[in-house]
Amino acid sequence: MAATRKKSSAPPAAAGRLDRMLGAHLAVGPGLVKAADRAAAVGAMGLQIFTGNPTGWARRAELPKELPEFRARMKEHGFGPLAVHAAYLANLAGPRPEIREKSIAMLQHELRVAPAYGASFVNVHIGSHLGTGVEAGVKRVAEAVDQILDGVPADASDALLVLENSAGGGNGIGESIDELIAIHEAMGKRRVDMSRIGYCLDSAHLWGAGVEMDDLEAVDRVIREFDRKIGLEKLVMIHYNDSKAPHGSKLDRHQHIGGGEVGARGLAALISHPKLAHAAYYLETPGMEEGWDKLNVERTIQLAQGNLKLKPLPAEVPGVPKAGTGAFTKAAAANTRSTKPVAAKKASVKRAVSRVAKRAAKRSVKRR
Repeated sequence: MAATRKKSSAPPAAAGRLDRMLGAHLAVGPGLVKAADRAAAVGAMGLQIFTGNPTGWARRAELPKELPEFRARMKEHGFGPLAVHAAYLANLAGPRPEIREKSIAMLQHELRVAPAYGASFVNVHIGSHLGTGVEAGVKRVAEAVDQILDGVPADASDALLVLENSAGGGNGIGESIDELIAIHEAMGKRRVDMSRIGYCLDSAHLWGAGVEMDDLEAVDRVIREFDRKIGLEKLVMIHYNDSKAPHGSKLDRHQHIGGGEVGARGLAALISHPKLAHAAYYLETPGMEEGWDKLNVERTIQLAQGNLKLKPLPAEVPGVPKAGTGAFTKAAAANTRSTKPVAAKKASVKRAVSRVAKRAAKRSVKRR
């Protein structure tokens, strides 16, 4: 299936820096507006968020009151598409009825609230077949997607349901392009409305699954294979991460850009591939709220501009000054405070030992 070449997804504010949208996944605990401002401050051009607890089933009973201001701020910053990442508990491929029902209900909720957030994508990990086999897992995914979309009419949500590839650990479905193709074809046979479906490729997951992607030729093979049976217009998201895990390890371990096993050459090929300029890229690298977000944006832009000689990663958290500089951030101060109880306890024990030793010495003198 030949892909229709789409224009770059990069917002106007990114002109001259990157020909595609590079967003960042940031926590919204401090507030949605603050997350949008933080993304803009570190040079990102879009945002990915959780709408609730990423490790729990419960979703918010009421929408955040700051949503109108949040949408206005996203527009003000000239951001690209907003992505909502579903909770990690979702499993569309598994055989357990209770988990399956909860997964379907949660994703229906995310699709329903997506318009209020201004979200274009609801991204979900496909899940695990839990030892029942890939064929059975693929069938369950297609059935679950059909149910999800059937419960949320197209006129109630214009957000795409985006299925993400797996690193393959724990019988994860979608670890290869072939498995994604199988899911795509299974959904087609069920007459799922494919205009409401998209796909996300996570570079760390590809690497963990054993997919070669350490240079332009390898990345190009992946893209051609995806285009052959699914179509690149369906590849709407890229999770742009390096990997701590070895190639083919089946492990999902994200790392800072250029500091992991994938390396600069493969990541440069992915961020600059001419057939992927339409896709929205999102960083999911570690420590985003600790200063690493800005560094990873900068390193990504360097790779896109052809600079493969990235500086070694700093040993300390970027933006957190050393003790004694008089410029501690809240995070650094919190870390300092957290050590006080331990230090106080050690000092208390030391004083107690000293008192016992002094008493023993006095008793020894009296006996003499």
